[in-house]
Formats: sequence, structure tokens, C-alpha cells
Amino acid sequence: MEKKYEICLRLSKEEKELLESSARACGLTRTAYLRRLLLGTAIKARPAQEIKELRTEIHHIGNNINQIARSVNAGIARAEDAKRGLFLLDQVYELMYQIAKK
Repeated sequence: MEKKYEICLRLSKEEKELLESSARACGLTRTAYLRRLLLGTAIKARPAQEIKELRTEIHHIGNNINQIARSVNAGIARAEDAKRGLFLLDQVYELMYQIAKK
């Protein structure tokens, strides 16, 4: 879509700072942020680094739990494997609890 029109918008210092911080929180330019507002497109703030790290950690733990489940299904699992799976699951809950507390 060709962009033909330019609009000049005057803002107070506070409004400009709010626009810039809101756009930055979503990982967007000011123009992209305003365009999404105009079009009624959902605008979501980027997850905090903490959430990204939690997601990565949970992914790794999930992989370990899947490996344990495969060994159980293959009939080669040991009691320690099941205990390790429960321990990993507890870690997931603890990580989620720590984030929720903040």
C-alpha cells in the first residue's frame, strides 16, 4: 500500500514521552505504533527479559520431562528418572511462582 499522506502532529513534551515509551515497550516505531492504534490492531507490550528467560528455562525443562516420558514408555525408565521428572516439574512451578510474586 502506497503511503501518500503526511500528517504533522503537535504534542506536549509529556505526550511525546508517553508516545515514545509506549511504542518502545511494544518494540515499534512511533509511526508503526500510531498506525496500529488507528487501525484498531491489537498492540501488546513485549515480554520482559525475565519472562523470555523463564520461557526458555521452561522449554528446556519440558524437553527433559519428554525424554523421561519416552524412557518410561519404552520400559527403560528407573525410579530416579521419575523422581527427576517430578523435581523438574517442581522447578517449573517455582519459576512461575517467583515471576508471579513480582
